[in-house]
Amino acid sequence: MRAFLDKHADKIRAVLSCFDRVILRGYLPFCHPGALDGFLYQHGIPLKDFKTFAPRQAERLKDHARRFAQDAGRPFQHLAKRTRKEELARDLARREGLTEGLVCVLTTLETCRTFRLAYGQGRPRLKADYRRCTVVYYYFLHPDFGLMHLKLQTWLPFTLQVYVNGHDWLARQLDRHAVPYERLDNAFVSLPDAAAAQRLAKRFWRQKWPRLLHRLARQVNPLLADLCKDLEYYWVIDQAEFATDVLFRDRPALAGLYPRLLQHATLCLSAEDVLRFLGRKLTAGFAGEVLSECKKRWPGARVKHRMKENWLKMYDKHGLVLRVETVINRPYEFKVRRRAWRRGRQVLGWFPLLKGVSNLWRYAEVALRANERYLEALAAVGGPAELPRVVERVCEPARPEGRRRRGLNPLRRAEQQLFAAVLRGEFALRGFRNRDVAERLYGGRAVAAPERRRRCARVSRLIGLLRAHGLVAKFPRSRRYRVTAKGQAVMSAALKFRAGAGATTEESAA
Repeated sequence: MRAFLDKHADKIRAVLSCFDRVILRGYLPFCHPGALDGFLYQHGIPLKDFKTFAPRQAERLKDHARRFAQDAGRPFQHLAKRTRKEELARDLARREGLTEGLVCVLTTLETCRTFRLAYGQGRPRLKADYRRCTVVYYYFLHPDFGLMHLKLQTWLPFTLQVYVNGHDWLARQLDRHAVPYERLDNAFVSLPDAAAAQRLAKRFWRQKWPRLLHRLARQVNPLLADLCKDLEYYWVIDQAEFATDVLFRDRPALAGLYPRLLQHATLCLSAEDVLRFLGRKLTAGFAGEVLSECKKRWPGARVKHRMKENWLKMYDKHGLVLRVETVINRPYEFKVRRRAWRRGRQVLGWFPLLKGVSNLWRYAEVALRANERYLEALAAVGGPAELPRVVERVCEPARPEGRRRRGLNPLRRAEQQLFAAVLRGEFALRGFRNRDVAERLYGGRAVAAPERRRRCARVSRLIGLLRAHGLVAKFPRSRRYRVTAKGQAVMSAALKFRAGAGATTEESAA
């Protein structure tokens, strides 16, 4: 993202990359019917007693929640209708001046994945089902994580969800290390020592998460002390948001740029570009859809790109922070270097990323790269006064290694077709070859060999011209080329200018 930061260096104060919302989910080892059947048999509970056993355990969890709130002197409340629970807890903590400990305990009805007895031929059997049951929300002001919650499902299999916020955690770390900052809501709007803040942010995914989460689980689930005393939760990452915040010096600096960023992200970024940002390549085997949408919301707007269940978003915070955020819901779309069993033996290689909490570092790595690629693509956007300076660079003849090469005419149709061919998103990861550009310019391969050679020679001269002006560069020891940062800025600006001029001409004619 260096190209974006350098281009707008006079408007930017600092950059910070860290986790935002992280939802962790814990599962006990009887989360499927067969395992629960074995658990009940081990404890001498026949299936015919399941209808009384399950409600009895649910009541134990509810009674524990009431006593837990009562012992802490905090409110216990049942919410009969949909309520923004985090705002309720945050307002309560603010009104009462709480800095640490339990804030409140809330209960409500939600649809959860649980079990029921199925009847038919033979004896009754357990079957997975979805049903409405009571869930308990414990809201804490944790000394490290700030405001967080634990959501416990009172019906079997007692699934536990833990929500933490990376910005809250980082604020506590900055206070502890006396690093100055200014914060509004869920964003830092001033970071005089951004390097120190970034070093602290990296500690988030290096926590000893299993030990911490087991300790929290034992506070809210009393069954871990008797009925499930030999069991522990297995923790997975249910959702992770990783944000890169670009802090602008003032609101006018971002207000003048943000509408153009929205327009560029909505109109100029293709499905291939979105896949590239997320480290993927469009192939014939890709089964899914890629969507982009721009939605107005108070007090601004945001653009979201969705690839299956993973998202890439851009929006502003308080008119001072440009936030690019990658949301990973389905990590199997990405790879991690790990050991796995293949053909009866364990091998080390690149395999699908799993949800285990130990992979949180890889979530951060994948999301940070996605954010950086996205900001790099946005480096093509500039103010109206910048467009002539960007384009005029390539209008003059170039003299690489003493050889004169003609200047480009960025608005001519032939040059525009060449720019569009090399800027395709599918070439961003591995680059492009002579044949790739020829297929885009001439609509497929020629049948006759002489024509193929003539086209290859023409494209070679065109690629050489782009190289002479520094718009593309060659990969070492290969026949592939890549678009440089300068090429991304110049060619994108030229394409966007012609597209805008064409739209204006059509409107005037109408």
